[in-house]
Amino acid sequence: MLRFFPASLLMILSASLAIMNTAMVGSLIIVCGIIKLLLPKGLYPWVGKLTNFLMWCWSEMNRAIFRLVNNTEFVIEDNSQLSKKSWYLMICNHQSWADIVLLCMLFGSRIPMPKFFLKQQLLYVPFVGLACWALDMPFMRRYSRQYLLKHPEKRGKDLESTKRSCEKFKTNPTTVINFVEGTRFTQQKQQQSHSNYQHLLPPKALGIAYTLSALGEQFDQIIDVTLAYPGTTETLPPFKALLSGKLDKVVVKIDTIAINRELRGDYLQDKQFKRHFKLWLDDTWQTKDQYLQSVLKD
Repeated sequence: MLRFFPASLLMILSASLAIMNTAMVGSLIIVCGIIKLLLPKGLYPWVGKLTNFLMWCWSEMNRAIFRLVNNTEFVIEDNSQLSKKSWYLMICNHQSWADIVLLCMLFGSRIPMPKFFLKQQLLYVPFVGLACWALDMPFMRRYSRQYLLKHPEKRGKDLESTKRSCEKFKTNPTTVINFVEGTRFTQQKQQQSHSNYQHLLPPKALGIAYTLSALGEQFDQIIDVTLAYPGTTETLPPFKALLSGKLDKVVVKIDTIAINRELRGDYLQDKQFKRHFKLWLDDTWQTKDQYLQSVLKD
């Protein structure tokens, strides 16, 4: 443990090690992705297993780095029975960039390595973007309502991308993670979105509904994860606290939800299903918000 060093020095050290880890492992994953383009499709699953293993190595290196600078207390509520041989859809509240690192650390040895829905802009981040492409992670191009009014031909293109990505997940056991809020939580975003929740942004139902429609028969369960970082603030957000050795506590609640026919339907065309799905997701988010309030009230 190096917590006796100044926080600024710890941040430089841990950030440098994390960048080196990402660059090294990301480069290997990119090489695998390029090789895959040259191989017959029948060999794709084997390359996928290799890239997933490399991502697991990245996650374990991050675990070692952040244990070096943090003495974090993990409080985990978990009664789930999970397997690396199953397919999962994971939904989670989105508080910080630390969420991605911690989810990989917490679940990397219990379930198939996660695939995240990513914004199109992340494709151009050095090492990270191409590595995520090689891992077959879906990149989503979001269009504003104003843009779609001017370019109606673009409507539904992001859903087509989701469907193509889901098709790639059928050969190897996969965990697809959807941050249902669509962006990281901040007080400013909460006010701008007129959120009815104290610690969450309004959930966006379309992406998760379409993923369940495209791959619902293959998913074994929904994993519902709630993350909380007690003690962090707007001036010391979780990712900064993680890098500087000041992430003292992380609370994680893990629930599983059975996927039944009531959660699979045509969200765009079936108004009754759309209403039912939104009510289910709103209820799920309300329960999550109440739990966060109980954790963070102190």
